[in-house]
Amino acid sequence: MREDYIKDALKVIHDPNMLINVVSRRVKQLRRGNRPLVESLEKLSAEDTALREISEGKISFEISEA
Repeated sequence: MREDYIKDALKVIHDPNMLINVVSRRVKQLRRGNRPLVESLEKLSAEDTALREISEGKISFEISEA
């Protein structure tokens, strides 16, 4: 994973553990065939794509209280 994508995503999701969970879920979706929500001229890994989607505000998340 690219360090700059991680830093940008952490500006949106401040909790590193939450970021890991959101990225993990999105990576699973991308690997199952879901289309990326961001365009890239370079070939990105599923992890980097998920991080870019988060930093660009394409992915939202909700914290539920149990």
